[in-house]
Amino acid sequence: MATTTDFLRSRRRVEIPAEQLQALDDVMSDPIRMSARKVLSRRGDLVNKSTLLVEGYMCRYMDDRNGHRQLVAVHVPGDFVDLHGYPLQRLDHDVAMLTDCVVAQVEHDVLTPLIERYPLLGRMLWFSTLLDAAMHREWIFQLGRLDAAGRIAHLLCETHARLAAVGRTDGDSFDFPLTQQDLAEACGLTSIHVNRVLARLRREGRLEIRDRRVYLLDRRALVAMSEFDPEYLYIDDGLLTP
Repeated sequence: MATTTDFLRSRRRVEIPAEQLQALDDVMSDPIRMSARKVLSRRGDLVNKSTLLVEGYMCRYMDDRNGHRQLVAVHVPGDFVDLHGYPLQRLDHDVAMLTDCVVAQVEHDVLTPLIERYPLLGRMLWFSTLLDAAMHREWIFQLGRLDAAGRIAHLLCETHARLAAVGRTDGDSFDFPLTQQDLAEACGLTSIHVNRVLARLRREGRLEIRDRRVYLLDRRALVAMSEFDPEYLYIDDGLLTP
């Protein structure tokens, strides 16, 4: 099983030669399954490996002193969820599974000689962390400037786009086994508020979530209300149909 198949797939970047992608795959651990809600690493932990998400959803999050949680990133297949731990050595947040996941890991001490041998691969790993930074900026925007419906619509439009890049959508629908509490913690809302907004968007014929799957019934309207522009995701031109 090639663990790196979806890494930076369908992103506007220099093509990674097959030899270099295979070299990265060769140093990855065999994929392992991890159960939903399992914590991978805690804030302040020493990090000596990075994790590639092969299947499922993961998140990065921070808890306040009262135990209220804020998700600061949601990860989909193809993402290195903690690659920034390679130069930083410690994380300033927690990393956990949102759903049952399949992951593969690479030890940092083998990454150094690999990127010295393949500088282009090193730049592409850097590219991956820059995508994370771009998404963080967009999340700051949506949390600070959008209303509740706009925040939820933005997150779902973004997730659709990212999953489309790795071939995991069916038109305007995609698997989404996250809970309303997960949505609330990503959007800075309460689960009750999320429930009310989803009910309104369903009545308006804009989106529906049923059987752990999202249906973007009127994606144009959702894009407009959330001011969603996928340019910050650097997805290949033409992949996302209007």
